[in-house]
Amino acid sequence: MSAQPRLLEVRKNVLKQNDVIARALRERFRAQEIFVVSLVSSPGAGKTAFLERTLTLLRPQYRVAALVGDLATENDAVRLARSQAPVKQITTGTLCHLEAAMVENALAGWEVGELDFLFIENVGNLVCPSSYDLGEDLRLVLLSVTEGEDKPLKYPTIFNSADVAVITKMDLAETVEFDEEAVKANIQAVRPGMRHFAVSAKTGAGMNGYLQFLIARLGELMQRTTV
Repeated sequence: MSAQPRLLEVRKNVLKQNDVIARALRERFRAQEIFVVSLVSSPGAGKTAFLERTLTLLRPQYRVAALVGDLATENDAVRLARSQAPVKQITTGTLCHLEAAMVENALAGWEVGELDFLFIENVGNLVCPSSYDLGEDLRLVLLSVTEGEDKPLKYPTIFNSADVAVITKMDLAETVEFDEEAVKANIQAVRPGMRHFAVSAKTGAGMNGYLQFLIARLGELMQRTTV
């Protein structure tokens, strides 16, 4: 007898349990008026540098914090702490993604009720994270100019599960002969109407438009909770 049906049933149960916890987290975050953003990308896409810049730019006016997932090290958490925002590490061991229960456990005993923004940096992977809701309001999928224009076509599931695409390392675009129009067309081919931002964490180019977008979304959340 094949073990495949059993494996599928176990996977369905795991995802169902994850969704239950994610819904509870989302309700909690919205009740506290915290706008939650998760970030997914392949390794080396510049996710941590982008998040560090985000935290640094938002922190003077907004209350921000981050959860960061990694297989083994705390290197990313240490790096993000340079923004002077509260940061907590989630070490996943052999798992190639974060799950809602991991986020719930990481928040235990952590006073996040006064936050405006909570960022969740997922493990570097464009496959596993697509199936796991973390209770976020917004999921960003990042791709760097060094990865090539066909990333959306190779990993359509993660682009379909995300809300916004962010093209990173734009300061290297000319050097690697990156075709922004081509990647925009590929994003639209996979997810018609998907919004994208082209940014450089190193130079700050494009960051203002992206941050204004986040701030506007926070305002929408607060308006909904007060109605």
